[in-house]
Amino acid sequence: MTVVSSGLYDALAAAIRADQPVALATVIAGPHQGRKLLVGPDHEPLGTLGEPDLDRVVARDALGELAAGTTVVRHYGEHGEAREAVVAVFVESFAPPPQMLVFGAVDFTAALVRVAKVLGYRVTVCDAREVFATRSRFPQADDVVVDWPDRLLGRVGAGLTARDAVCVLTHDAKFDVPALVAALDTEVGYVGAMGSRRTHADRLERLRDAGVGDPALARIRAPIGLDIGARTPEETAVSICAEIIAQRTGRHDARPLRDTDGPIHRPAGPAEFAGPAGPTAPAAAG
Repeated sequence: MTVVSSGLYDALAAAIRADQPVALATVIAGPHQGRKLLVGPDHEPLGTLGEPDLDRVVARDALGELAAGTTVVRHYGEHGEAREAVVAVFVESFAPPPQMLVFGAVDFTAALVRVAKVLGYRVTVCDAREVFATRSRFPQADDVVVDWPDRLLGRVGAGLTARDAVCVLTHDAKFDVPALVAALDTEVGYVGAMGSRRTHADRLERLRDAGVGDPALARIRAPIGLDIGARTPEETAVSICAEIIAQRTGRHDARPLRDTDGPIHRPAGPAEFAGPAGPTAPAAAG
């Protein structure tokens, strides 16, 4: 048992150092208390919880928790039976930071990178235009890639999960249509696209022409962001990240811009925010 535990902890430490997703399941109540099982998406489970059937069921469930990046206590029968509480298993997820891929080296991108980094995302900025996609313009990005969006997604798309996000900030069909087609072919949790309602209506037609069906098109959050009245790049970045959080947490009462009518940027109303320097124009999202 000591040898198994030592090897298990060595494997856990190695996975964490390599930024690889891994989950550690521990029996905290019931038979075989203290037994552990280490689970990852790319290797066979290591260790045992004391019962082969329990190992199989917990390994399956732990992979699901790992994909969501959640840590929970789950209950089972002695042999992994559902809806029983003989055994309590603590599943601890060690997931790498969620990824955000931002396509388009535009003015809003730097602000989105800053806000996403505060939220713990690993952020990649991608643009095919070498003059715009530079480290000096996006110093806080983890990676700046000069390439076409669909080519980058062809390389990394298989690794995207429900925790990750793709934000298309270009307004150019030759960039955003291939990017969205490729993004919708992945398991990424959030797909958002910037642009006016008219721009997005034209984009939808181009996507349909490219063979994208309506169920996939419904995944696109466009106009991107929540309707919080954002105007500046920084406010828009907050709006986008707020929508990502709301989708991830299932807060359907949050109001996406795509579910509203009328102008994205609305004029200031009579009730303006009075800040330290007096009334200021309210922000509008977009």
